[in-house]
This record gives sequence, structure tokens and C-alpha cells, in this order.
Amino acid sequence: MYPPELVKPMRDDLASAGFEELYTAEAVENAIKKEGTTLVVVNSVCGCAAANARPAAKLSLRHAKKPDHAVTVFAGVDIEAVNAARNLMVPFPPSSPSMALFKDGELVHMIERHHIEGRPAELIAENLISAYDEFC
Repeated sequence: MYPPELVKPMRDDLASAGFEELYTAEAVENAIKKEGTTLVVVNSVCGCAAANARPAAKLSLRHAKKPDHAVTVFAGVDIEAVNAARNLMVPFPPSSPSMALFKDGELVHMIERHHIEGRPAELIAENLISAYDEFC
């Protein structure tokens, strides 16, 4: 849906912070079922991803307690991977950007787009950090 040259800087933003990029359903399923905790960020081209979601995700990983794994899929680009991730985020409706924390393959915390839009990255990071303190 989006040309690779358009999304490359947005992908690199999370990849350079240590997020593993996932491109297939199999890669998503394998990442989420790993033992421990996994943060999944559904990345997006929208402004709230650039201003709020990606900065919040990166900021949250500076906390002493953090997920064992951090992965990302890109909405509108990695269709198969995004669909697989969203299927594991049920009962939450699809939204991007969004973030989900899984523990031993089970969804334990979800941040939907409506929790991201209009909120500063620091507040979103605090939300994630509270989840890390509880589940990581």
C-alpha cells in the first residue's frame, strides 16, 4: 500500500531502537509465543505514530523493567504480519498505531490508537511502564 522508500525512515526509527521487524504471520506467531514478555508495536505512517507512539515505545524501553522482546509490524505494508498480530490482539478492534504486551503468548496489556492520539509520548510511555512493572 505504501512505497518502501516512504516507510523506511519510520521502520528504521524503531529498528534502530532494538525492535525486531516482522514481515510474516509465522514470524509474528513465533515471536509472541516465546517465553517471557513481548512488546508488539503496530507501526503506522500517521502523525500520531511519529509524534506519540514510536517515541513512547522507545522511551518505555529505558525503564529498568522492560519486555524480554520488542517487535514491530507495519500497518499498510506488512499485511500478513499485521493481520496475524491483530488476530492475537482480539477482542480489541484493529487499530494503528497500537501496542500490545504479551506474556508467555497471552495478551496482558493493550494500548489502542484512541489511547495514543492527542496524548504526549511521556504519558503513553508511563502506561507501558506500569504494564512492565506488573508483568515483566
